[in-house]
Amino acid sequence: MSQHAKSDRNHARAADTPAAGTPAAQSEATPSPADLKRWRQYLADERAEAAVYRDLAQNRRGEERDILLALAEAEGRHEAHWLRLLGEHEGKPRPASLRSQLLGFLARHFGSVFVLALAQRAEGRSPYSSDPSATPAMVADEQIHEEVVRGLATRGRNRLAGSFRAAVFGANDGLVSNLSLVMGMAASGVGSQVVLLSGVAGLLAGALSMGAGEFISVRSQRELLAATRPTQITLSAAPRLDIEHNELLLVYLARGMSREAAEHRVAERMGLLSCDCDPSLSLRPELPEAEDQHEAVGTAWSAAASSFCFFASGAIVPIIPFLLGMTGVAALVVSAVLVGLALLVTGGVVGLLSGTSPVTRGFRQLAIGMGAAAITYLLGMAFGAVVA
Repeated sequence: MSQHAKSDRNHARAADTPAAGTPAAQSEATPSPADLKRWRQYLADERAEAAVYRDLAQNRRGEERDILLALAEAEGRHEAHWLRLLGEHEGKPRPASLRSQLLGFLARHFGSVFVLALAQRAEGRSPYSSDPSATPAMVADEQIHEEVVRGLATRGRNRLAGSFRAAVFGANDGLVSNLSLVMGMAASGVGSQVVLLSGVAGLLAGALSMGAGEFISVRSQRELLAATRPTQITLSAAPRLDIEHNELLLVYLARGMSREAAEHRVAERMGLLSCDCDPSLSLRPELPEAEDQHEAVGTAWSAAASSFCFFASGAIVPIIPFLLGMTGVAALVVSAVLVGLALLVTGGVVGLLSGTSPVTRGFRQLAIGMGAAAITYLLGMAFGAVVA
């Protein structure tokens, strides 16, 4: 081997070897038991996260599938980094963290937006930024991954926006309003049978009101959208308009076109093939715009039925103890506990889907619901004292 070749190889080795005294060099030279334990956990989590993205990709097509597979490939690069650091100390495969195992289970069995929302939070809490063993590129990867997953989760959130809003609003309204009604009636001193009847009446009245309100809301919204959609009258009326004096230009200006684009559209509609307008301004034929799925979701009947069911599902929770024959303070305590658990769950789901802390959102829902019930209970006590 020539002297030049040996020199080049030595330079290459020196370039690939971390500088003495750097954290990476120290870690590779003498890894401590704590380092080895941490790296093995990182390795297990990277493998689990890559598996999650591959499982999600199986239920996707096109661009979303390619994005998820690219994320899995990036996690594979991180896995290779920890394998290189561990070397002969890799040992037996460790189980992934509980969070990563939960993500894997959900991805394999559901593959929904909930998984992406959880993955977004996981990417945002990556420990690499404070770990000297992770490379700057890995830290940047995790930050970018959070934004990529956020974008994918946003698509799912948009698809869920209308129905999810109705579900959360309906269920929480049923929980809080009927618990408040039950607490207020019980505090006034009436018997448990009256409290139960009041709860049932509140369930039916509220669910019917929600259903009717949602029906009217969606029907009115669809009618409003239909009224604002442009008609095709310009196609049939244009040939009969006076070429010198016509209001077709005003139609397009009123629709928000620039004057230049409007004049070009008028020339097209009037059959004036030779005009001084920029041909690039030519627009596609006027076709009915696709209905905005987030402005009017489904039909009025389906919206009414779902609102009725969501409200009823929440409103029945406060009266379960009374339906089971419980009475007095015990029934109220059990009712409050059940509603509190339901509020924590609905708030947690909102937190997961919004990419924020489910604990914070859950306790926020709990505080609002219990606050409303407490106020109603105090008013019921005052009303009962006045009547007595």
